[in-house]
Amino acid sequence: MKRLAVLISGNGSNLQAIIDACKTGALPAEIALVVSNHRAAYGLTRAERAGIPARCFPWKPYRDAGRSRAAYDADLADLVAAAAPDLVVLAGWMHVLGPAFLDRFPGRVLNLHPALPGTFPGTDAIARAFEAFSRGEITHTGVMVHWVVPEVDAGPVVATAQAPIYPTDALADLEARVHATEHRLLVEAIRTVL
Repeated sequence: MKRLAVLISGNGSNLQAIIDACKTGALPAEIALVVSNHRAAYGLTRAERAGIPARCFPWKPYRDAGRSRAAYDADLADLVAAAAPDLVVLAGWMHVLGPAFLDRFPGRVLNLHPALPGTFPGTDAIARAFEAFSRGEITHTGVMVHWVVPEVDAGPVVATAQAPIYPTDALADLEARVHATEHRLLVEAIRTVL
């Protein structure tokens, strides 16, 4: 059975999709560890309810102590490595990881991003896509899963899926459609790379 470490920052709906897929056998893996960089992340509750080891590992104490981001990444890598994951999945993890983390897991860190390759890197991608649609610049958006490099949302692409935008959509409609696409695509991409 392949082992996953899943890093999150918030609600954890993509984590839940992975938990459900592991439980049903749709994903031949087990989640060995969930890490959040925010104490209030509901994804930690999702992990605990599923009986998955979960840890909060925030950046703020490092920053407040004058420690470097590289030191944080190295210590995070130690924490994750202790779970012996075959694959590290960033499912809504809102920090860019540097070489101190990535070098510990070469070719084994996947990221989910709610936009198509080369479009809307970084935060608020769905809202930015919705605004671009409103200005007539795009007709659809999508989701990608890619290998992580130290540049934001720029690694080699593993899988993509389009998400339509309709003239009657409110932002909440598009968010729901993109999240549903994320849940499906992330599980498919993990299954493919495992």
